Amino acid sequence: MRILFVASECFPLIKTGGLADVVGALPLALKAAGCDVRVILPGYPAVLAGLTGTTVVDTRATLFGGPAQLLLGETRDGLEIYAIDAPHLYQRSGSPYLGPDGRDWPDNPRRYAALGRMAADIGISGLDGWKPDIVHCHDWQAGLTPAYIAAAGGDVPATLFTIHNIAFQGLCSLSTEGGFGLPPSFFMPAGLEYYGQISFLKAGLVFSSHLSTVSPTYARELRTGEFGMGLEGVLTERASVLTGILNGIDLDVWNPETDPHLAQTYSAAKITQKAANKKQVQALMGLAPDPNAPLFCVISRLTAQKGLDLLVAQLADLVWRGGQLALIGSGDPSMERAFTDAARQFAGRIGVLIGYDEAASHVLQGGADAILVPSRFEPCGLTQLYGLRYGTIPIVARTGGLTDTVIDANEAALRTGSATGVQFSPVTSSGLGFAIERAFDLYADRKAWRRLQKRAMAQPVGWEASAAQYVDLYETLATPGRR
Repeated sequence: MRILFVASECFPLIKTGGLADVVGALPLALKAAGCDVRVILPGYPAVLAGLTGTTVVDTRATLFGGPAQLLLGETRDGLEIYAIDAPHLYQRSGSPYLGPDGRDWPDNPRRYAALGRMAADIGISGLDGWKPDIVHCHDWQAGLTPAYIAAAGGDVPATLFTIHNIAFQGLCSLSTEGGFGLPPSFFMPAGLEYYGQISFLKAGLVFSSHLSTVSPTYARELRTGEFGMGLEGVLTERASVLTGILNGIDLDVWNPETDPHLAQTYSAAKITQKAANKKQVQALMGLAPDPNAPLFCVISRLTAQKGLDLLVAQLADLVWRGGQLALIGSGDPSMERAFTDAARQFAGRIGVLIGYDEAASHVLQGGADAILVPSRFEPCGLTQLYGLRYGTIPIVARTGGLTDTVIDANEAALRTGSATGVQFSPVTSSGLGFAIERAFDLYADRKAWRRLQKRAMAQPVGWEASAAQYVDLYETLATPGRR
C-alpha cells in the first residue's frame, strides 16, 4: 500500500506544534506495518537543510509565481520526503506561517495552494514509477489537494483528509489567484465557498473520499455548534465518512528510560529516580529547590483555546497550597504578560520561559509531578500523552481527545487501579481550581501517587493500535466501489 502524506510540517525537520509530531511519527509506524509512505512538504530552509541524499525528481518553469523543483530526500529516521524547492514561496526565516510582524504571510493561500497542486500531481500521475494508492492530507494547508484530485477525475487515488484543529480554516478571497486553477463549479456553497470566501479546510472536507480526526470524542464534537466552528453542517452531512482515530506518540523520542535531555533516566519500576529530574526543572526554571513541593508544568501555546487564562486566576492558590509551576509557551501577549508578572510576584515558586524549546519540554515532562492541560477544546492533545509516558500526571479538561486518553482518578477508578490522571468539567477557572485541589490531595498520599504514576506509565500511548486502524481504513478506501 503506497501512501502520500501531505502536510505543512514534520518533526524533526520543521515543527510549530503537534501536527509535526504526528506527521513525523505516524508514517514510521505505518512503514513498520508494511506501508510504503512518503511525505510532501514545503521546502522551508529548515526542511532543505535537514534532508540527506536529495535528488531532483521534477522541475517546474513556474509554480504560482516562480520556478520550482521537487526534491526527494530522507530524514535521519529514514522517512522519504518530497520537498518543494520554490524560493519565492518558502525561502523565509522564522515561522513557516508568520512574517516578522507576527501576522500571517499575505501570500499563504498561494504558498499552500502550491503544496496542494504538487501533491495532487503526484497522486494523479505518479512520479518515477511511484504512485500512491491513498493521498492522506493533513489540516487546511493541504486542503486544496483533494479538490485538485477531484477536478482531474478518472483513475485517481482515494483521498483521506484529517482534521487536526478545525479552528484554523485557511480563508482567503474568492478572487485569490484566479481560483487557483480549479473549476468554477467548485466555488459554490456546496463546494469550497464559505460565506463569500474560499476555505481550504472546507475544500478538504467536501472533496475528500473520507474524513478523519484525531480522537473519537472530537469526531462527535465537531458535529455540534459548540465545536464545529461553523462547519458542523458539512460534517454532519458527511458523518458516514468521518472517523475518529486517536493520535499516538513516538515511543523512541519520548522515552524516560533513554531520554538524553534528562538528568536521570527512569522507568515505572524505578519511579523514585524521577526526583533527580525535579531538581533539574527547578534549577532550569529558577524555582526553589524544594523536593516536597508538588511541581506542576505547562507546555503549550498561550491561547484561549488552550485555556491558560483559566490558570492565571488559580496561581495564587496553587502557590499558597505549597505548589510550584514551570511553564513553557508563547502566544497571546496579554497572557504572556500575566504569567511573567506572576513569575516576578511569586519568585521561586513560578518559573516561565516564553517561547518553545524542545529539549526543555523533555526536561519538564521528566521532572514535573503533574502537567496541566485545561483546553476549552482539544482535538487530541499530545502533551498529556507525553505526561502519561513520563509518569507526569495529566490534569485535563473533559473535552475531545483529553477525554479519550486520561482516566479520571475518581473513587471507582482509584479502587480498581485504573486511574491515570484528573479530568475536570465544566471548563472554567473554578473547575480547574477544584482539579488542582484534587491533585494536591492525591499527592499528599505518596504511595497512592506512586501507584497513579505507574498506572499512567502503563497506558498504551504509541502508534501501533492507531496505525493498524489507519491501515484498515486505507485498505477500505483503496478497494474499488468502497470509498
